[in-house]
Amino acid sequence: MTDPIALITGGSRGLGRNAALHLARQGTGVIITYLSRADEAAAVVKEIQALGGKAAALQLDIGNTAQFTDFADRLAEALEREWGRGTFDYLVNNAGMGINAAFADTTEEQFDTLMNVHVKGVFFLTQRLLPLIADGGRILNVSSGLARFSLPGYAAYATMKGAIEVLSRYLAKELGPRGIAVNVIAPGAIETDFGGGAVRDIADVNAFVAGNTAMGRAGLPDDIGGAVASILLGDNQWMTAQRIEVSGGMFL
Repeated sequence: MTDPIALITGGSRGLGRNAALHLARQGTGVIITYLSRADEAAAVVKEIQALGGKAAALQLDIGNTAQFTDFADRLAEALEREWGRGTFDYLVNNAGMGINAAFADTTEEQFDTLMNVHVKGVFFLTQRLLPLIADGGRILNVSSGLARFSLPGYAAYATMKGAIEVLSRYLAKELGPRGIAVNVIAPGAIETDFGGGAVRDIADVNAFVAGNTAMGRAGLPDDIGGAVASILLGDNQWMTAQRIEVSGGMFL
């Protein structure tokens, strides 16, 4: 049996990078996408290769659907070149960014930026890649704890994540005949550079998160990377259309 291959969008940094490393350590080939920091992406590829794994990095602006056909062609070339295959097994729709703005102050431009990356991009990239996803594969979409609980300043962002949770159920229904499981992982507040690194770098924010989390601390990247690997590589094939929140019990 050949080792599986995962495609992780936004895998050059943050939670995507951590997930890529967790998967690679368990024998999964990894293709990551990056927006502009080719150096960061190359560093992840080298780190995976140092572990004895195979990896590749491809540029992609998830908010620009006009790129998707060319990206699919480049992905097919990378699969053939590095693995001698025409398909991959796991798609992790991770790429994204956060915008913190009160509902009353959110601009149409901010809303459209979030929509293009978090909803439209995920919808049409997944659609375009369907011929390259192996039957029996798995899709894992990334939501947020903010789709369950509410914090001021994230109305637009959380709205996008709510849409992703609905989309995931529809994908699970329509792709089920191909044996493709589709689930959602919803991280809580994690110590990364997301949102300017507030959870990681601002003591009061970190303390607020810890004080409202059952496990008594903010999340770490390894908490999410490990969960991604578990969902994709574990004996969970019968699990589909599920939202798995990995927040340490935030705002219970």
